[in-house]
Amino acid sequence: MRLQPIIALIGIGIAASATTLEIVKRLNVQVPMQDGVRLAANIFLPAETGRFPTILVRTPYNKGSDLLPNFRLFLEHGYAMVVEDARGRYESEGIFDPFGQEPKDGNDTLNWIAHQPWSDGKIGMLGGSYLGIVQWKAALLNNPHLKAIAPVVSGSDDYRDRYYSTGGAMQLGHRLLWISENLRAPGFVPLDFSSYVRTLPLRRADLAATGQRSDIFQKALDHPAYDAFWRAMSAREHIDQIHVPVFSVGGWYDCFVESDLAAFSALRRSSSVHRIVIGPWPHNMSVKFANADFGKDSGAPIRRMQIEWFDQWLKSKDTPIMSSPPAHIFVMGANRWRDEQEWPPTRAKMTSFYFASRGAANTLEGSGSLGDRPSRRSQAERFEFDPANPVPTSGGATCCNPKLFAWGPMDQRPVERRPDVLVFSTPPVREDLEVIGPVRVVLYAATSAPDTDFTAKLVDVFPDGEARNLTDGILRLRYRDSLEKPQLAVPGQIYELNIDAGVTSNVFLKGHRVRLEISSSNFPRFDRNPNTGRPIADETVLRKADQIIYHDRQHPSRMILPVIPN
Repeated sequence: MRLQPIIALIGIGIAASATTLEIVKRLNVQVPMQDGVRLAANIFLPAETGRFPTILVRTPYNKGSDLLPNFRLFLEHGYAMVVEDARGRYESEGIFDPFGQEPKDGNDTLNWIAHQPWSDGKIGMLGGSYLGIVQWKAALLNNPHLKAIAPVVSGSDDYRDRYYSTGGAMQLGHRLLWISENLRAPGFVPLDFSSYVRTLPLRRADLAATGQRSDIFQKALDHPAYDAFWRAMSAREHIDQIHVPVFSVGGWYDCFVESDLAAFSALRRSSSVHRIVIGPWPHNMSVKFANADFGKDSGAPIRRMQIEWFDQWLKSKDTPIMSSPPAHIFVMGANRWRDEQEWPPTRAKMTSFYFASRGAANTLEGSGSLGDRPSRRSQAERFEFDPANPVPTSGGATCCNPKLFAWGPMDQRPVERRPDVLVFSTPPVREDLEVIGPVRVVLYAATSAPDTDFTAKLVDVFPDGEARNLTDGILRLRYRDSLEKPQLAVPGQIYELNIDAGVTSNVFLKGHRVRLEISSSNFPRFDRNPNTGRPIADETVLRKADQIIYHDRQHPSRMILPVIPN
């Protein structure tokens, strides 16, 4: 998604100043990199002379020719601002290669800024999505001039956040939509989104989406497992090398939220300075959901908090942000903010909800239920997974254009009417049930295929029947033991599978039901498994798979929720 609108809107809680601020503009200034490439940057300075701490924004989405209204707040607070086109984008020279360019380019830019006559040598970085990714990359090098970063909806690991998932399936819709909107061949008009995501083999999907071969997409396809290629560029993999203070912001319906929280948790083990805010937001936190309203207090003064953050670390001021608890998270359902000392909350009790049925859990009308103990006797559940007719994605943590690829909370009942979706629900809860933390599903499953997928989705069912999705996940069977070493399955063998179903913060209010959906596809949020066991990027054949889910005392399939005690 072209993120200029996101940059302009992430400052929830502070309006752009109505005062007329005189600023000095220097447009398309050439910033030299060590390899001779020059990047183009716009520089905005307060009118008075002097040396200023600087806020750096690095973007692949066009720096434009003026300062966005919300950025003017930083100049009013005595900061200089530098907005730079990433390598190979718009006015900057070179070839765009997000896999390799950002650490060194960020480091070179920081050094250049620090030696300018208007700079006092102290620099912070700001921005969302890709503009946050570049902050993590720069922070890995521990440049002495970089004093703090403030990434928003960015994640910290390329494999598990942007290209694949914690279960090894590709985030196909996200990737193809992003390259189609940002790396399209001149004059090319692609087919509609729902058509190009179905391209087979996947190896040719970039042509359908952009009209040309994408090296970025092809490299990702060449590395479907979490190998040395991904580890080398991962900020999360090298989080112990990051010593700069981090203030991150995410949303429960954003595709990067699990990674944002994992990085925060890892950083807090070595330092208490880091802060995080997670709200009931998608990738663009200023977009209102069409199907849900989390109340008038669901926003947060992010821009004010960012100014406090940089005042703390670039101006050595004591600000309120450092005297508040480190994690500020929104609890959906109850629709209130909660301060936490750590993530995940240590007081959460990991509580199992066991599968059961009276015959068949297929569809919303089936007999699937969730209970507090395994069934003594229980028939196995069966369904057919046809990758030519996959279960469609219905909202959730998708990215990055909701007009083409809907995101956020949506009623899941249309999906739950499919026979290839197993539905397990509790009775209406007798008192509020608060769930905050990671959601896991243990599945005892067998398949007729050498490789296949299993999906899980947590749903909050309202008294009127609305089934609102909270979080979901997927496991590609070949990655059941690890993302690093794929191993095909033996058809018919029962495997104990662990599905990472993401993170959430929600109160199931009295009278609501807790629901879990199990299936084998969630498309195009994740790519389809062709069920052949061959390399997926080059596969053109789609085969049906017969899936069996066991849930008895010997095979206690269950969902594990982090329940907060009353």
